[in-house]
Amino acid sequence: MCTLMLNKCVWDPYYRFNDLNYSWVSLDNWIYSKEFRIPFDFRKWQKVNLIFEGVDTVAEVLLNNVTVGKTDNMFQRYTFDVTEEIRDMNTIVLHFQSAVSYAAQQSKAHTGYQIPPECPEPVQKGVCHVNFIRKEQCSFSWDWGPSFPTQGIWKDVRIVAYDICQLDYLTFTPTYVSSAGEWNLKIEAYFDVVSSKPFGGQVTVSIPGLQTQQMYNIELHPGKSMIPLLMNINKSITVETWWPNGHGNQTGYNMTVNFKLEGGYHIEKLTKVYFRTVELIEAPIAGSSGLSFYFKINGLPIFIKGSNWIPADSFQDRVTVDALRLLLQSAVDANMNTLRVWGGGVYEQDEFYEICDELGLMIWQDFMFACALYPTDQAFVESVRAEAVHQIRRLKSHPSIIIWSGNNENEVALASNWFSVPPSKLQLYITDYVTLYVKNIREIVLAEDQTRPFVTSSPTNGAESMAEGGVSQNPYDPHFGDVHFYDYASDCWNWKVFPKARFVSEYGFQSWPSFSTLEKVSSPEDWSYNSSFSLHRQHHRDGNTEMLEQAAIHFKLPQNPDPLVMFKDTLYLTQVMQAQCIKTETEFYRRSQSEIVDGKGHTMGALYWQLNDIWQAPSWASLEYGGKWKMLHYFARHFFSPLLPVGFEDDGVFYIYGVSDLHKDYKMTLNVRVHQWSSLQPVCARRVEPLVVKAGQAAPLYKEPMAELLRQCSPCTRQSCVVSFSLTAGNELSSPTNHHFLSSLKDAVGLEKAKITAKIVQQENIYSFELETTAVAPFVWLDVGSIPGRFSDNGFLLTEKKKTILFYPWKSTSITELERSLHLISLADIY
Repeated sequence: MCTLMLNKCVWDPYYRFNDLNYSWVSLDNWIYSKEFRIPFDFRKWQKVNLIFEGVDTVAEVLLNNVTVGKTDNMFQRYTFDVTEEIRDMNTIVLHFQSAVSYAAQQSKAHTGYQIPPECPEPVQKGVCHVNFIRKEQCSFSWDWGPSFPTQGIWKDVRIVAYDICQLDYLTFTPTYVSSAGEWNLKIEAYFDVVSSKPFGGQVTVSIPGLQTQQMYNIELHPGKSMIPLLMNINKSITVETWWPNGHGNQTGYNMTVNFKLEGGYHIEKLTKVYFRTVELIEAPIAGSSGLSFYFKINGLPIFIKGSNWIPADSFQDRVTVDALRLLLQSAVDANMNTLRVWGGGVYEQDEFYEICDELGLMIWQDFMFACALYPTDQAFVESVRAEAVHQIRRLKSHPSIIIWSGNNENEVALASNWFSVPPSKLQLYITDYVTLYVKNIREIVLAEDQTRPFVTSSPTNGAESMAEGGVSQNPYDPHFGDVHFYDYASDCWNWKVFPKARFVSEYGFQSWPSFSTLEKVSSPEDWSYNSSFSLHRQHHRDGNTEMLEQAAIHFKLPQNPDPLVMFKDTLYLTQVMQAQCIKTETEFYRRSQSEIVDGKGHTMGALYWQLNDIWQAPSWASLEYGGKWKMLHYFARHFFSPLLPVGFEDDGVFYIYGVSDLHKDYKMTLNVRVHQWSSLQPVCARRVEPLVVKAGQAAPLYKEPMAELLRQCSPCTRQSCVVSFSLTAGNELSSPTNHHFLSSLKDAVGLEKAKITAKIVQQENIYSFELETTAVAPFVWLDVGSIPGRFSDNGFLLTEKKKTILFYPWKSTSITELERSLHLISLADIY
């Protein structure tokens, strides 16, 4: 498709209904061809290989009219020996078969029994049998994305000529030997040896920053050969470890690996190595049945906080390093420390993991299987094994990756019988599941990488699932492993509907992107909530209705007579709803980390669904396509803060917990204020001190019956007032200001339309928005349209007459441009 766009054969595939208009592209077979000259004398070399780092997906490869190989797995590296076929001037041709027709053929050929699901839900407007092709699963459509089953060369292609040997992979993984008090580095060098007899050589490994250098004598044997090297790091030098974002530095060391082989053959590799340990702790917990499920990094328990990553575009050619860095930096800016690379997309490009290493973003890495059952015939399993080996060797040197996971939701699909499999056939599918994920992928992970944990699925009961044979009876059991949780019908402000689980790796609510994002791919006739475009863009069944129904629980729905204003107000309200829902849910998970209630708790992870968007549409994302922050992402910056006060009510009693990711205890002051909606002056304020907020824990700091608090803050009622609170440790440390609504805002008394003005002042490359308001205003939203950048805060509760917000532009802009683009709104404006 990108090739067609470059040649202006098609226009923007994301525009309006073009995903349907251009469906013919994926149904056709395509031919890629190129003439090229070899810029060296290849006759001098024993072997010449044609290497494809990624082919999408089913193709026959011809060099000079000779078939040199075939491909059928998007996630493999393909190496073809072209020593006999190569010429000075060459023609390479790839005959691609439609992925859609190939998947249908493979499904039809699987005559023994069906492998469900056959097709996606009709609302997704997708194509069928994606589980029969080793390709990006969401490219056939998903409940947040379009159907664009691409075909082409999606990664680098190169010609490599060599004598004696070629280095295929170089991996390195650190381990800490606590008994010896030293770090070891395991280095593995994988060679293709074309010499007809063994030969020797020397390897020198040098890490100057650790004053460590070692030499090794090696011997290589014909064929595929792996050379293991164990390096002991100098004990007299302190090794600076790699830490997740918010917990320390991401120190890395330059390393040189120098191979000097017989015959004068020389290979030198320069790379960066990081030192860190990871443990997944599944152990009994006092007062609770089941097992814990939490991560230790460098021996320290870490609360996992972040989101889920999906492909950043339907067309991987368009995912630039700059685009990746923008999205990943936005995750860090929202105080996240982890992303889960979801199993229905792609194993991301090398630069993705390199940026995560630099930023301290931990990665939960799924293998690319999602929401389906899969065949286990010999050819399919062999292809999966080759894929797994390649991806582990490609990625395992990255400290950011902390866990491998076999698939997304396939264990629970079996256990809950999503696909209505007859009971008599269920064991057949369980056997297939165990064959693929336990006997093959797990076996390969354990052989290739002993430094990280592996779980067969997400959600899973972890060790308990393995004890039950690979598929547990209830993968959603909150006493084990991780859970996914979605509930669109219940009141999301009611924390009692959420699971007090060990680890929550998916949860979320939908919202619409901003008008400036939608405007680029739509026309004026599309700009209403019930337009054909709005219905077409929604790929989750009843999603548009669910958003409004959830919003209506606590907010009045927009009623503006102007259709365009009505549409924009509705987009805004869906973002308000999403942000407030996920705030409430995430705060519940964070405050549950240190307690067991009714046998449940010790929640040590919260990854909401989802971080980013694949196109401009309603979804669960907090970052719109292109990187613009939704209100949820601004809220995440607060609810993932390393220090956070969390307020909630239980049976009429108001509690405030202190949640800390900090590494030491702090003496704190808790500031509580109660405001009337009708006044910028607080009705009452109190300071609670001294309080001790303990490192890495969540604990109650404040408890008072709500009726008593309101009595002391007369004339407050639940409908007329709101509570705000924050934590401070002198001038050294402070939390964000949090708040607790005492009633639905549709019932708020005294809430008026605030007149908010903004004066914009430039301070070098940053712009200051000096706000002034006439009234208390909830969910104040500053929008500068398509000007790329982010604010220091947004969607906030404004209780002060004046407030300054900073804008960080991602490209050059001006005060004039910002003033022209600024749209400022708060909740009362949509009523």
